[in-house]
Amino acid sequence: MSIEDTLAQVPLFSELNRRALGRLAKGTVKRSFARGDVIVKEGEQAVAFFFILSGRVEVVKGAEGSSPKVLRTMGPGDFFGEMALLDGYLRSASVRALEDTECLQLWRWDFLYTLRTNPYIAAEMLPVLSRRLRETNVELGT
Repeated sequence: MSIEDTLAQVPLFSELNRRALGRLAKGTVKRSFARGDVIVKEGEQAVAFFFILSGRVEVVKGAEGSSPKVLRTMGPGDFFGEMALLDGYLRSASVRALEDTECLQLWRWDFLYTLRTNPYIAAEMLPVLSRRLRETNVELGT
């Protein structure tokens, strides 16, 4: 599967055309993590998005504390950190590799550079963001 096809699986990028996906793909790198590696750490600055190509990871809240809580286990086709591309806030949980894992990584600064130099990509993403916000509001009853 091409990087463009991989990115098209992410809801945030699902409405982008091939040209836009190709521009985003240029900013991605493949990263390998060994079993036990911490991929992102709770409380750190969020600077990248990850798409899991192979392996498994767990999302843990309070990993450094006395009673860590596993929020989710994820595998190939799953992704995390998409909001990091937009807001760069602190990570709300840690992600640790449960086995050797390969991810496609997109750095926030590469993503923002792509948006600045290709503003039509941002315009194509806005309806997706709006739809997701509406769906969240419906779920919350607001």
